[in-house]
Amino acid sequence: MVVHRHSADDLTEAEVDRIFRAFADGTRRDILWRTMTSEVSISGLANSYDMSFAAVQKHVAVMEAAGLVTKHSRGRQRLVRANPETLARTQSLLARYESLWRRRIERLDALLADDAE
Repeated sequence: MVVHRHSADDLTEAEVDRIFRAFADGTRRDILWRTMTSEVSISGLANSYDMSFAAVQKHVAVMEAAGLVTKHSRGRQRLVRANPETLARTQSLLARYESLWRRRIERLDALLADDAE
């Protein structure tokens, strides 16, 4: 199902695809959760998982490409932080999906109620 764009703040289809690809992995969802309240170094993230530093870097790169996190350097550290703007735009998209399905269910309920009478 394609949800068409309604305003300039909406996500493009390519952006939606990248975001949902990023959300499809549990490690990436956990990284996002960890970076929502503060910056975390990639090495700090790598210490939290049973995988290589390079694997964590790849997860962060997928999330950065989706716009879900931003990365910057401070000295020798690469710091990662969740991007609230993309999260808000994603929440708006999901709210539109929810509204669409709620309306469909309400119409189905009304049809079933008419049939019951």
